Amino acid sequence: MHYYIITGASRGLGKALAEEILKQPDTRVVGVSRHATIEHERYHHQPLDLSDSVAVENNLTKVFGQWNDAKSITLINNAGVLGEIGYMGELPNEHYGFVFTVNTIVPAMFMNTFLSVYASYQVPRTVLNISSGAAQRPVDGWGAYCASKSALEMLSLVAQKEQDARNTGVRIRALSPGVIDTGMQEHIRSADEQQFSEVPRFASLHQEGKLQDASEVALKIVQWIHKPEHQTDDVLVQIKHLA
Repeated sequence: MHYYIITGASRGLGKALAEEILKQPDTRVVGVSRHATIEHERYHHQPLDLSDSVAVENNLTKVFGQWNDAKSITLINNAGVLGEIGYMGELPNEHYGFVFTVNTIVPAMFMNTFLSVYASYQVPRTVLNISSGAAQRPVDGWGAYCASKSALEMLSLVAQKEQDARNTGVRIRALSPGVIDTGMQEHIRSADEQQFSEVPRFASLHQEGKLQDASEVALKIVQWIHKPEHQTDDVLVQIKHLA
């Protein structure tokens, strides 16, 4: 059996990934989110508020099972939040704690637990962190989002270097999936242009039908995960480079 753990599996790309994976008969998915939106005999929902790091720490044993029949185990840190859109100095401090908890701290906790629990397993093990192009460029109004995703990418780079040093065979990747037609995009398009200068560009992408469909992106990602040649890929990956 091939096991997948997916955070933020209740909607958007996370839900599309879970549904795509479950099309294969030898798969099981543990979806981690506040609400369950998938019903399937091989899908297990673990209710968890990923903005509450204490609750996450107390419930990690429910997420990472001991799977003796595993042929492979994959963690997809998909959950992410943009938070409030606004300039630094004009936002409450709580905004930064919220965004960094969901986008960086909790994914780090999941990675750390994954690597510990499955250290003795001799099957293919993969950690895929969903990042963003915003990790590599400053976007006004998105300070916490840009910085938290950039931190997630550096965590991925360091963790892969460590796994290589231990010769574990674990592969860790951070993937920028591009602009997808999700609820986050609706939030972006509704922003005040005084707080986010790129509103017109994102509105144009929507109007011109240039947003990617989540199910199509999910299919590309799942096909890519299954390709063994990815052992030699760069740690930081963009969706447009997936073959």
